[in-house]
Amino acid sequence: MSAPHPMFYTHAKGSRIWDADGNELLDFTLSQGPCILGHSHPELLDRVTAALHKGQLFAGQHKDEMELAEVICRVVPCAELVRLSLSGSEASHALLRLARHLTGRPKYLKFIGHYHGWFDNVSFSVSPPRAQTNEAPKPILWGGGIPTSLSDEVLVLPWNDLAAVEATLASHAKEIAAIITEPVMCNQGCIEPAPGFLEGLRRLCDQHGIILIFDEIISGFRLGLGGAQGHYGVTPDLALFGKAMGAGFPISALTGKREFMEAFTRAEVYHAGTLNGNNASVAASLAVIDILGRDDSAGYRHIWRLATRLRDGLAALSDIRPDLRVQGPGPMFHVGFSPRARATTYEHVLDYDKDSYRRFCLGMLSRGVRLIERGLWYVSLAHDDADIDYALAAARETLQELPQ
Repeated sequence: MSAPHPMFYTHAKGSRIWDADGNELLDFTLSQGPCILGHSHPELLDRVTAALHKGQLFAGQHKDEMELAEVICRVVPCAELVRLSLSGSEASHALLRLARHLTGRPKYLKFIGHYHGWFDNVSFSVSPPRAQTNEAPKPILWGGGIPTSLSDEVLVLPWNDLAAVEATLASHAKEIAAIITEPVMCNQGCIEPAPGFLEGLRRLCDQHGIILIFDEIISGFRLGLGGAQGHYGVTPDLALFGKAMGAGFPISALTGKREFMEAFTRAEVYHAGTLNGNNASVAASLAVIDILGRDDSAGYRHIWRLATRLRDGLAALSDIRPDLRVQGPGPMFHVGFSPRARATTYEHVLDYDKDSYRRFCLGMLSRGVRLIERGLWYVSLAHDDADIDYALAAARETLQELPQ
């Protein structure tokens, strides 16, 4: 099957999206993750519309902004103070700047395959080729136009290798301001932390006076109101949130312990943005937290149940294609084809057969199911059991027609 031209869309509602040719598609991309309520959720749109009738932007504090900050502080373990921004790239940039100021150290440590935005100083070792990961890791530029001098600011290590972190800190701790990590390696294989890994990072950061930053742009408000830190029970010093937090509206949050975040308050560290705290995005975030948190988080229970059913149902289709691999915590998970039983670090992700998965995505598209070609699936509040039944039937048919 040949690839279609780039897809154009006209409208979306619930678990469905329509392309410019009028095709209705069951959607598991959810706009790369943000649309956790589904598309065009009526209460979400009503609340955003009501906020817009009060004004688009005040360029000053307002009640809804304060309410959102208070709610985040109630549900996110590390959040004692909150600042709002528009994107994950801005938020990670600001928190790394904060960590350098607080520690007086110039460098940070990240993990190979983790994505922390597109700004220059974090554009290293996001998706390096295998030849550049086999030996002692070094920062690999992610595309052109990035100053090579910035590689001096970053150390990179394999994900889930606590011994490597410990050895690196033994010789470099006094240079390192922060360790930044996705608590789930969502962008490459949706790899969960190995038992004790996040706890080990917490211990080592405490031991060496390093600030631990969780990049919860994907996991935040998707695994639950407390994000991955609530789910896994490990509290970072600072964290950033986005995507599901805004349900499709542009917003991110910088959160953390008061002792660290007050440097922003005292204007020792600069963070700004004309559109931060805009009425529509703040109203959307309040709606997300309210809707999913109702009835003791019944919305999250719905998402987890359906996502687990879909994930496990897809995994069971390995009777058709033995190299089918499905992994991840549920509300987001990864599907691919690999000779390896399970991926636990970035190098394992390189074993996936991307061509086969691309053909799988095209086969699913022909059956009316929209997927992300890098293998990440998302489930929303709008999905129901009939959607899961349809997706599993479509996957079975598609796998049966794929060449082995």
